[in-house]
Amino acid sequence: MSEAAEHEAIIGNTRQWLERAVIGLNLCPFAKAVHVHGRIRYVVSKARHIDGLLEELERELHALSEADPAVCETTLLIHPQLLQDFLDYNDFLEIAEGVVEELELDGVLQIASFHPQYQFEGTESDDIENYSNRAPYPILHLLREDSIERAVETFPDIASIYERNVLTLRQLGHEGWKKLQINS
Repeated sequence: MSEAAEHEAIIGNTRQWLERAVIGLNLCPFAKAVHVHGRIRYVVSKARHIDGLLEELERELHALSEADPAVCETTLLIHPQLLQDFLDYNDFLEIAEGVVEELELDGVLQIASFHPQYQFEGTESDDIENYSNRAPYPILHLLREDSIERAVETFPDIASIYERNVLTLRQLGHEGWKKLQINS
């Protein structure tokens, strides 16, 4: 399979996860609009080492900060080759946040995290609530702070999203999640 075909397959799997899980289960009430309007940039990392991923992250942070939000509101930096272990990925998030600060983009952009083995603190690895942040590949989701603020204005009880997601996922269960047929 060519690199271009491989990247298209990775993006296709990521879109499928977004449509079936994130939007389909309404895990993020803000995702549907940006998806429907085509304002999500999907980038598959070619990095084979952490330094390369950091360079791509820096490039994508700059690109998002300079892009017109009406064209590109958010970026999913998918990195299927690196950070397959969740603990390594979680440690990397501190470094990634440091890049945002170094570029003086804190308060402008932020990073949300998704991983195939995502695990919230205080949970067991197979607890269903972890699936709200489980994706087919490790992903750094680059978000605009302005977009988050606008979303909060339209969804005043933002703190309830996590609790609602836990309830949704517990009702769905592991069998229901498997029926979503999310490729990973």
